[in-house]
Parts: sequence; structure tokens; C-alpha cells
Amino acid sequence: MTTDAPDAPRSLDERLADTRKRFETDVDVWVATADADGHPYLVPLSFHWDGAAFLISTHRNNPTARNLLASGEARLAFGVTRDVVLVHGTAALLEADGLAPGEADAFAARTGFDPRAARPPYPYFRVTPVSVQAWREVNEMRGRELMTDGRWHA
Repeated sequence: MTTDAPDAPRSLDERLADTRKRFETDVDVWVATADADGHPYLVPLSFHWDGAAFLISTHRNNPTARNLLASGEARLAFGVTRDVVLVHGTAALLEADGLAPGEADAFAARTGFDPRAARPPYPYFRVTPVSVQAWREVNEMRGRELMTDGRWHA
């Protein structure tokens, strides 16, 4: 158990900058979904962030893909418990030919995995953030909302 006092809470601008940097530099994220009965499913997946949405890819027949197709929602968790970013977003299915030019190549370059090379090719899912929260310690619980209803707070 640590007795060190937590760092002073970050300002909204600092949290936004730290969160955006994480989206730009992290490669993997925990993806949480639920089936129609509410049973949760959690997996780590690689992602590509284009500045507005996350692109993920997984086998079409696994629970994550089935849950995303059924509900159209995902929860993404970045970081560790004392420096976490949580994203709730809507998910849309995309095949490789439905991506913007260069988007599949950017995903493959960033993640080191090319879903188009899998057999059969994996589909992509675009997860568009609806809400974003970020905090490090209990002193940052207040003000943790960085995005609400798809709009950044700053």
C-alpha cells in the first residue's frame, strides 16, 4: 500500500491533451460488449484512431463481433486503474472495401495486423465515441467527463 499523496488533479485541458495523446500512441485497448442477455465479454484488441473514431477488427463469428452487430455499442478501456480512460461508443460494421482510401493500410501499419490477410478476412468496426471519461486518482473523479453526447467539453 502506498502512502504517497496523489498528484494534484489535472485541469480539463491537461486531461484532454493526455487522453488524445493516449488515443494517438496506444495500440491496444480493452473492448467490452454484452450479448442480448446482458452477459459481458471483454477482449483486448488493437485499434486505429483517426481523430474522430476508433477502428477495430475481429473475427466475424466471435462474441465481440456478434455483440457489436446485435447492440451497436461498445465500451473501451485504456490504461491502468490509476490512470484510466473509458469510452462509450456506437459501433458500425465495415468491410475493407467500405473504408476510406488508405484507412486499412493505416490500421495495418499502426497495429502490425492486417485483417484483410486473414482467411476469411476479418470485418472492421468503427467505434464512434459518445462519452469519454478520464481520471487518475479519486481527486480526479470530479470533472472526469471529457465528452458527453458526442461533444468534447473543450
